Amino acid sequence: MPHLTVLVVEDEPLIRMALADALLDEGHDVIEASSVLEAVAAFGTHPVDFLITDVDIPGGLNGFDLVRFVRHHDNRVGVIVASGGRRPTDADLEPGETFIPKPYRTRSSPT
Repeated sequence: MPHLTVLVVEDEPLIRMALADALLDEGHDVIEASSVLEAVAAFGTHPVDFLITDVDIPGGLNGFDLVRFVRHHDNRVGVIVASGGRRPTDADLEPGETFIPKPYRTRSSPT
């Protein structure tokens, strides 16, 4: 697997840290953000290969708003959208974008 810089956007600190730790364990660099505005600022100052974002983020802008921003600036960034609530429709996702339901399951998660 190639070494990637992953921007993780999640408002729940424990979930964000667990996901970041799993990505770091796989050898990736991780940039963490707890809001869309933090993510936009990070995206503007760091090269990002991949975005993992929650859909429902407090603050007025949601994960889909962030995905549109990222796609407008660099459509090569891979995207995973996650939610423990609302499931996106096919219209919400662009080709190549992936939805993952929460809670996350890692390889070490019990089945």
